[in-house]
Amino acid sequence: MIMRLLHCLNWLNLWLKEKVRMKIFSEIPSKPPKTPILDKVNLPEDVKNLSPIELETLADDVRGHMLYSVGQSGGHLGGGLGVVELTVVLQYLYNTPDDKIIWDVGHQAYPHKILTGRKDVLTSIRHKDGLAPFPNREESQYDAFGVGHSSTSISAALGMAIANQDTNKKVVAVIGDGAMTAGMAFEGLAHAGHIKPNMLIILNDNDMSISENVGGLNNYFSRIWASKVYKGIRKSGKSFLENLPQAHHIARKVETQMKAMVAPGSIFEELGLNYIGPIDGHNINELMSVIGNLKDFEGPQFLHLITKKGAGLDPAEADRIGFHAIGKIKPLDAPSKKNGPKYQDVFGQWIVDMANKDQDLMAITPAMREGSGLVNFSREFPERFFDVAIAEQHAVTLAAGMACEKKKPVVAIYSTFLQRAYDQLIHDVALQNLNVLFAIDRAGLVGEDGPTHSGNYDLTYLRCIPNMIVAVPADENEARKLLTTAYMHNGPAAVRYPRGGGINSLVEPGLSPVEIGKGRVMSIQESDMLVLNFGALIETAENVAQELNATLLDMRFVKPLDKELIAEHSHDKKTIITIEDGAISGGAGSAVAEWAQENKAKQQIIICGIPDEFIEHASRSEMLEMVGLDKKGILARVKDSLS
Repeated sequence: MIMRLLHCLNWLNLWLKEKVRMKIFSEIPSKPPKTPILDKVNLPEDVKNLSPIELETLADDVRGHMLYSVGQSGGHLGGGLGVVELTVVLQYLYNTPDDKIIWDVGHQAYPHKILTGRKDVLTSIRHKDGLAPFPNREESQYDAFGVGHSSTSISAALGMAIANQDTNKKVVAVIGDGAMTAGMAFEGLAHAGHIKPNMLIILNDNDMSISENVGGLNNYFSRIWASKVYKGIRKSGKSFLENLPQAHHIARKVETQMKAMVAPGSIFEELGLNYIGPIDGHNINELMSVIGNLKDFEGPQFLHLITKKGAGLDPAEADRIGFHAIGKIKPLDAPSKKNGPKYQDVFGQWIVDMANKDQDLMAITPAMREGSGLVNFSREFPERFFDVAIAEQHAVTLAAGMACEKKKPVVAIYSTFLQRAYDQLIHDVALQNLNVLFAIDRAGLVGEDGPTHSGNYDLTYLRCIPNMIVAVPADENEARKLLTTAYMHNGPAAVRYPRGGGINSLVEPGLSPVEIGKGRVMSIQESDMLVLNFGALIETAENVAQELNATLLDMRFVKPLDKELIAEHSHDKKTIITIEDGAISGGAGSAVAEWAQENKAKQQIIICGIPDEFIEHASRSEMLEMVGLDKKGILARVKDSLS
């Protein structure tokens, strides 16, 4: 017994001295790095022919190729760098595409794309007609599930495991980079623990998720728990105790508590999963051993990996948020372009100014502090700032609770993510007519992140909700004014604005509101055409109106609609043209058409917006051109409608 204990201690000592070999880059390569092993790999079957030493080199090659490619194209970086070794091991051990690997969140999947036939076109990622920014079933048979929003992998993998329970196909869900913070992930875990299908759930914990870094003792026990010897003991004990329910229950509790002493896995054990971990997610030998064993385990397995976001690139490890995604690396001698403030910056300054004026203001965001422009607010008013992680439903109902107690919550959220809290928006806020402001960023076509992140539908799904007012600022200064107006409104309100900057208008520093439901006249012309602008395409609307010699109104609000202004300026017009960066179905143009029907108006109404289809990724300007929302496209639509 003593000899066996000494042997185990010696094994532990040797393991603790083991160092993971990883090539470290001090900067993003400006030239293609040498990748001798990756050059031999095009598809996963090529990975299976490599030796363990070659797998280590392959990981370095994948990391180097990804760094160079993203430097050339721009895109998500940190998350993918953290799962290079895991990706190599999964493609070595599993028989994809028959076996299913689901990546969550999808921006971790760049290494996966490299090893599944797309390495030579990775520089096209997020560009028009190039690779999609996330896994896409239409792009590759190796992309088992389309992923853009987070925390969906466990539910999808569970569905696949159920569908494949009479086959030998394996199913793996890789979830991480904060995705475990969403309630949907735990809904999937609870169901998996209940019905116990054969599946593997891998938590990529890169310190942006649920756990702190851990030491070698945890990894040592993980080796034991994932070993075939332990599996045999566990299976034999279960068979022996299955006729003694109380004894089996006690043994299970002892096992769970033993694991909980050295690892944070008891919650997963209580949900009915077999928890293994944490282990080093950058150690290929360790990953090969543990995952290789877990493949043959019955029931739902939960493997906890510790990784570094941005691993292998020094600046990315030091600044995980800054290197989450990057733009295209520009030459040092490239001319700099001076841009005005982004809409998120206008919002960020506005909310700080308003918070100084109103101590009841509370800011809530679901894991979008940086993207929504709340960094300064979070530093100046930490006790009034709430980042609830990837929990949009909770964010909205949290705001509702605050509003019930006379606080004034501002929910800063991307349009595409507000979709996930639609029930709470209606039931918890609007139905109770609560005083909540939604600052909706990334409205309309967002560009390179594509259809999973475009905010095309908010005007449609907000306009139909009773008690809601919906404001659509035309520029940066209007954004500040309408934020103030909506904030001072007593009831639910939404202000939606696009990604990036506007026309670079001068932003006035005041906090004066405008009248709710009232638009403004931009120009009056003598032709028989009237152009109604809803939102940030004001510059295009001005160019169209000038070309058509048409009167131009900036409506400011989709709801309530300024019907008096439309009636005043349309009575002598034959054609009304509406322009919006949102879905045509049920949007602002539809509101104008409803007004025309109610008032038996005779004018022809031409609605210019986003058609009833998903618009693939490209730059924002390219996407607007694709749907005919540039000047040329709108004029062509008008000409076609009038002919």
